Amino acid sequence: MPSSLEYPFDHPFERGMRNRRAALGDAWVDKSVAKANAFNAEFQHFITDYAWHGVWGRPGLDWKIRRIIVMAVTCSLGRWDEFEIHMRGSLTPGNAHTLTPEEVREALIQIAIYAGVPAANTGFAKALGIMRELGIEPPPHPATDAWHPGVGRSVFTRSRPKLHATVRDARQGDARHTVVLSHALGQDGAMWDIVANALSGEYRVICPDTRGHGRSQTTTDTLSMADLAADAARLIDEVAGEPVIWVGLSMGGMIGQELALRYPDKVKALVLANTTSRYDEATRQALQQRIDTIAAQGLGAVATATMARFFTDSFRSHQAAAVSRHQRLLEATDPDGYIACAQAIKDVDTHDRLSDIKVPTLIVAGDQDVSTTVDMAIGMGHRIAGSQMVTLADCAHLSAVERPDAFAGIVADFISGL
Repeated sequence: MPSSLEYPFDHPFERGMRNRRAALGDAWVDKSVAKANAFNAEFQHFITDYAWHGVWGRPGLDWKIRRIIVMAVTCSLGRWDEFEIHMRGSLTPGNAHTLTPEEVREALIQIAIYAGVPAANTGFAKALGIMRELGIEPPPHPATDAWHPGVGRSVFTRSRPKLHATVRDARQGDARHTVVLSHALGQDGAMWDIVANALSGEYRVICPDTRGHGRSQTTTDTLSMADLAADAARLIDEVAGEPVIWVGLSMGGMIGQELALRYPDKVKALVLANTTSRYDEATRQALQQRIDTIAAQGLGAVATATMARFFTDSFRSHQAAAVSRHQRLLEATDPDGYIACAQAIKDVDTHDRLSDIKVPTLIVAGDQDVSTTVDMAIGMGHRIAGSQMVTLADCAHLSAVERPDAFAGIVADFISGL
């Protein structure tokens, strides 16, 4: 058995030094090591072995998470020397698993809730000083133009009837595309929150409230799908300012079809989810009966039955709070706006014109959707040349709510292939 003298390489120390350099950078570690002397050398060895190998060397947590944990603890305890050392290491280009200024900002906002505003305020000041030192200081930006990135800024069209939308700018660099997410009947732009937040990492995401819904203007006039497509074209001109990728679910998908047919210059790609191009006579009669019930009794009279169509039995059982939230959103919708849009949906008929859609198209169906079935989606796909189709398992009509992560992933993959 070889003695330890035959293996002079100190693996724990060297592994710790490797991690220390990856986290803090060679320049900082070299300066620190150069200060070693007979008094503190053993301590240098101890922290390299114990902290940088013993803890930082554990594979159980991503290094970004470890960096944020250190930021939170040192900021909370006011250990500002250590905070600055790790903040500099976290932001220095070339170091391992660095944090972006946006990630540092989000961590400090989180810290403000649990460690107090004074601690986070000092953390912001010290982080900005380090960014300035590293040449990555963010540009000026007035506080009055700031908004919650999980909601976006509210905008209204200048033209009437006024349409409301939220705009989430891309969190990471310049947006390569503008994506519009168009909601289902009886919902509003908030239906898309989880999907919108996922896509707005790379893209500018606009979530409009369809006329008669949310904060958009309500009308008592009879609406057609052509009217709603004209609204969409106005929104694109005034808010997007460029051709968009239109992602529409149910009513939103019907609007998307009419938009692509009537205003092809406004759309660069389509995602048609849980939607149809035409209803049969029996379904039209059922929709008219629902309209008549709402006119006489209000939306509360159809709310429970609507949730049964929107979501699978399993989702309604295990996610009762989420279902209740969407039911309250339905019941809060203006009945006149709902009825006007329901009339447009009842009369939808783009089926024989679908072959005129020339933009890349993805069709998404839910395998348990009884409102707009997989067969309806297949029929649309046969008429749109080059279209792709994906069926999401274990979801009904509001697939973007029932399986938001899967939905966002499918859309992101589609967009990346454009």
